[in-house]
Amino acid sequence: MKNKTMAAALALAVLLAAPVSAGGILEKLFPRETEELSEKIPPERGLEITKEWEKSAPASAGESFSWYCMRSDDGSRPPIPPEMSFVTDCGGVFLGEDEKVIYLTFDAGYENGNVEKILDVLKAEEVPAAFFILENLVTRNTDLVKRMAEEGHTVCNHTARHGDMSLANREEFSAELESMEKIYRDTIGCEIGKYYRPPEGKFSRDNLMWAQEMGYTTVFWSCAYADWDNGRQMEPDAAKEKLLKNTHNGEVLLLHPTSSTNAAILSDLIREWKSMGYRFGTLGELCGK
Repeated sequence: MKNKTMAAALALAVLLAAPVSAGGILEKLFPRETEELSEKIPPERGLEITKEWEKSAPASAGESFSWYCMRSDDGSRPPIPPEMSFVTDCGGVFLGEDEKVIYLTFDAGYENGNVEKILDVLKAEEVPAAFFILENLVTRNTDLVKRMAEEGHTVCNHTARHGDMSLANREEFSAELESMEKIYRDTIGCEIGKYYRPPEGKFSRDNLMWAQEMGYTTVFWSCAYADWDNGRQMEPDAAKEKLLKNTHNGEVLLLHPTSSTNAAILSDLIREWKSMGYRFGTLGELCGK
């Protein structure tokens, strides 16, 4: 009995000593609303998700975090999540200056007809955007990616295969970004933008430092909504109302261009934002590059 009691006490001590983060024990016990945490990309999107890193996280990977920003309906600028306050110290960005500017960013892993529609709207409205892409889009929709670059958009690195980078060691991390660089260079004929967005918003402090050492700025977001599941799209009017209510100065907006709702409302949104006095900035401006 004495041995069992000691074992139980030791187990409790280990539990209490475990680090608490967006991916830690408290989140497992008291999960926050999925929309408010981070971009969740289901397997049915057809992306090649590597599973090797999920078997065991290497010691060098560090503590894992999942990016999120709390939304508000009053136009206020969201604060950085307190448990991730180190992000900006490590060169990451999620919000621009307190002025009437919006940075449109899209995470694109594949085409379903809506990415082209998004590009049509951006061209018609003369608005720049940033596209964080995977190798799948480059190899299967080369002309579409070439169009992004030719029309002045910033094409950025979302890794090659959309794995959980918070579990990657240094070699794995570098290989994913470098593989994406190579396929873009060899297929499109130019260099990919030195901006990185972690798949599903999962990252470690080490990831931020490694990205910096590779010349990248890690770009998160200050507003997003549940637009990634093509089978559960929000009604256009409701989505438009949500996005307009959450508009704020220096906003870095994350959208998925595969969303039929986004394709339907983007033109109206851009015109409404313009009428509110907002302009649209580039990542070069946001990151001072």
